Formats: sequence, structure tokens, C-alpha cells
Amino acid sequence: MKTPVSLGRTPAPAGKPRRISILGATGSVGASTADVILGRPDAFIVEAVTAGTRARELAETAIRLKARIAVIADPNGYETLKAALAGTGIEAAAGEAAVIEAASRPVELVVAAIVGAAGLAPTIAAIDAGADIALANKECLVCAGAFFLSRAEAAGVHILPVDSEHNAIFQALEAENMPAVESITLTASGGPFRQAPIDAMRRATIAEALNHPRWSMGRKISIDSATMMNKGLEIIEAHFLFGLLSERLHVVVHPQSVVHGWISYADGSILAQLGAADMRIPIGHCLGWPKRYPATTKPFDLVSVGSLTFEKPDLERFPALSLARQALSGGNRATNVLNAANEVAVEAFLAGEIGFLDIAATVAETLDHMAAASGSVSIQSVGAALAIDAEGRRLARGVIDARRRLEAV
Repeated sequence: MKTPVSLGRTPAPAGKPRRISILGATGSVGASTADVILGRPDAFIVEAVTAGTRARELAETAIRLKARIAVIADPNGYETLKAALAGTGIEAAAGEAAVIEAASRPVELVVAAIVGAAGLAPTIAAIDAGADIALANKECLVCAGAFFLSRAEAAGVHILPVDSEHNAIFQALEAENMPAVESITLTASGGPFRQAPIDAMRRATIAEALNHPRWSMGRKISIDSATMMNKGLEIIEAHFLFGLLSERLHVVVHPQSVVHGWISYADGSILAQLGAADMRIPIGHCLGWPKRYPATTKPFDLVSVGSLTFEKPDLERFPALSLARQALSGGNRATNVLNAANEVAVEAFLAGEIGFLDIAATVAETLDHMAAASGSVSIQSVGAALAIDAEGRRLARGVIDARRRLEAV
């Protein structure tokens, strides 16, 4: 079993500021990363920050972090970004190529927090440049896990998981006892529909689906939590990060979101990581690793929680978990299409085109279409991964359009 720690070189000696870049600096993970950095300003030098479309927010973040360059992926945001940075000495750039160039700048650590398959190319560029990766982008592994990790190993870099569940496993994993790992368990809050009847889920509004009971996240990730597709993607991610087969990767619903994950060892021991539902904790762990910096969050009082409960997930109401395992058994092409179809379906739900339960149904039908298609594409490059992603998006869009035509009859 291979772990992120086993990949690569020894980190730079502690004591000097760590130079970092943030890809996806205006999202929820990017904002939490900025909070961690500002809590220890002497520990970090920020080289580059990037964003997709939020030029003003990106400029504000760059100024707060004293970054050297800010890059907006959408070229239409360049003039806004440039004007907002005028007189600061911070360089402005725009376009996908500029994002990749920023990701390639020499730093010790890159926080990869671009949402979706769009994060794959910049993160690979950061790996090729020799930076360790604090990985908050599930899709890099879901879309191209074997290829992604082979590039990391070839470059001699570490992949440090930022997702709270995978970071929990990372912290609890005893490298010298890797062969003794029996199973890994990831926890899920259950989202806003944990106890909702299926009829209520069928009628769910966008606002209800976005109303997460524990975590503050972006819109796409919040919907993934409501469908539990996020946990399905995390099963795939854990498979690649920790080298376990699907049957040894478990999910339990834990509404309090205090226990983020645990490892069951062959001797009967269970090692778990506990903490507040605050992304600044796993981010701080990755930014300081292998050291532990003092927390920028207030102390967590476990006694005040009172009790911790655990439940089996309802696979009938949350079929996304089974779909993810089905895709994982089909290889990286299937997991790539799963992710692409889910992104398209979530966008369609947020646009009011389909209902909440139609998200998983769209993914399921797309996977069926993919299985029926002849031929396959081996993922040996970013281009191959993105070609499969495009195929999955086309199939998913076709499923949605066909369903809407039937409903209109």
C-alpha cells in the first residue's frame, strides 16, 4: 500500500518561511488557506494566487497575502484585476496558459483547490515543477489517479490530502504498519437530507440542497454533499491515495462531523482523527507538515459535543455511493466519466433544469452509455484525461436533454 508520505523527498528544513502558491484562491478552501497563512504571516511567502472568474476577490486576496502574481483564468477579468492591483506591485495575468505558468513557478508547496476537472492541468504543472501538493481537488485522482500519482512519484514530490476525511487518515496512518491496515472508514455528515423521505428529496429545492448542517462550502461541493456523491468521490480518492480496494474502504454517517475518519488495524486497534468541522485544521496540517503549527482556530471542546453517533448510509436514498463503487471497478475511464456526468448534472440542477434525484439518475444513465460505447482511451496524459472528461460531459448532456424532451411531450 502506497501513501502520500512515501512519495518523494524530505521537506525543506523548518525555520525559514515556506514559499507557496494557491490555485483556486477565491473558493472556500482558498479562503480558509488565506486565513491560515495570515495567522502565521512569518511562516509563509505567497508566490501566486489564481481564480476562475472572481477578479475583484482575487485582487483582494492577493493584496492581503502580499502575493507576487495574481492570475484570473477568464481573460474577460483581466482589466478588472489589473486595475484593482494598480500601484500594489503585484503582477496581473489572465488565461488558462497563465494559470499553468503560475502553477509552474518555483515554490515548495502548491495548494490545489481549483474545483473540478479544470484543476488537473495546473496541478500536473505544479508537480512537474517539483512542488509538493496540498491536494483539495478530488478530481485530479478521480479523473486520472494512476497517471497523476505516477507523475508525482517521477517528480519526487509529496501529495498531502487536504480533504478533512483523507487528511484524518493521513494523520492516523502509521507508515511502518501499513501492511497491518485492515480497512479505512470515511465519515459523512449525511447532509441536509440525512433523514428526509425520498418524496421530499424528489421535491427538494436548490436552497434546501445547499443548506448544509455542518460545513460551509461552495455550491457545487454542497450539492455533492447533499447527494453524498462527495463521499463516493472520496472513496475513489482514498483508493488511489492509500492503495486499498473498494471493499476495504467504508463510509459511515456521523452527523456531528467530529470524527473525520479512522483506520482499523489487524491487531484490533482503531486510530481516528477528531476535530471541529473547520477546513482550516486540515489545511493548517498540510501547510505545516511535517511540523504542527499552533492552531488559528479556537480550541475544540469535545465534552460540549456530548455524544457521537454513527449510522449506515441509506444506499436507496443515496445511490451515488454505489455508483462511485461501480465506476471504481471499471477503472479510471469510468471514474472520469462519473465525475464529468456529476458536474454536468449538478450544474443542471442549480440551473433549475432537473430535479434533485435526477442528479444521480443522470450519472447512472451516463455510465450505462459509456459502458455500451466501444473502445477505450488509456489515460497517459492530461490531454487523454480531458478527452474522456469531454466525452462524459457530452453523454450526460445528452441524457438530460433527452429526458427534458420526453417530459415536454
